[in-house]
Amino acid sequence: MRPPVRRQSGMTLIEIVIAIVVVAIAVSAILGVLARNVEHSADAMVVRQAVAIAESYMEEVALKPFSDPDAVDGETARADFDDADDYDGLVDAGARDQFDNPIAGLSAYTVSVAVAASGALPSIAATDVLRVDVRVQNPPYVDYVLSAYRTRF
Repeated sequence: MRPPVRRQSGMTLIEIVIAIVVVAIAVSAILGVLARNVEHSADAMVVRQAVAIAESYMEEVALKPFSDPDAVDGETARADFDDADDYDGLVDAGARDQFDNPIAGLSAYTVSVAVAASGALPSIAATDVLRVDVRVQNPPYVDYVLSAYRTRF
């Protein structure tokens, strides 16, 4: 009697090619998602830096007196700014400190400050209110505006 014939088991060439195609599609989809994440991974840091810059400028303006202490308005050098409305029209290409020195690594940002008389707030006369807007830009990621009111107190 002859021994029983064993069938060979395995994959055909067509099955192997189909398996390779399926795996290749899955890997390319995953790599596409990862590439997009890597491309935008620094966006949160750039936005956070813009917020920190805006807060820094806003704090600088808010700490200045409401009215001019030396009664001479319109100082042009930032080191001479002695009241809040002197910051109106300030535009810095690159973030700068309160002494007008550039801050390393933040030259891509543009900062502009607008200070204007504002309408009256509840219980405060219109002549005693300034609106301060600090705008920080870093195209194409950031166009951030921080606004606050400065009052005479």
